[in-house]
Amino acid sequence: MTTTTLTRADLTEAVFQAVGLSRNESAQMVEDILEELCSALVRGETVKLSSFGTFAVRQKSQRMGRNPKTGDEVPIAPRRVLVFRPSHVLKAVINGQTPPDGYDEAD
Repeated sequence: MTTTTLTRADLTEAVFQAVGLSRNESAQMVEDILEELCSALVRGETVKLSSFGTFAVRQKSQRMGRNPKTGDEVPIAPRRVLVFRPSHVLKAVINGQTPPDGYDEAD
């Protein structure tokens, strides 16, 4: 299985091909969307993309962890973590199944 990575440039090219904006306008649109997503997550908002999934920030409390090399217990500081929950549609598409009713390929 070949692994590839989708980059900002790939997203820009996809917008350019699909929408017909200039490459610069397409790049700016991609940047604006990503900036809005990041800003919303920093503010603690949940970002839900229909037929794709939900991004959310969760607060994790301090806890005790263990150094796997030495076995010593060490405190893990409280932190915020990003979590992603894929939609049922995305799960179905990834697994080669038919998406649930009401799904449109254009979504």
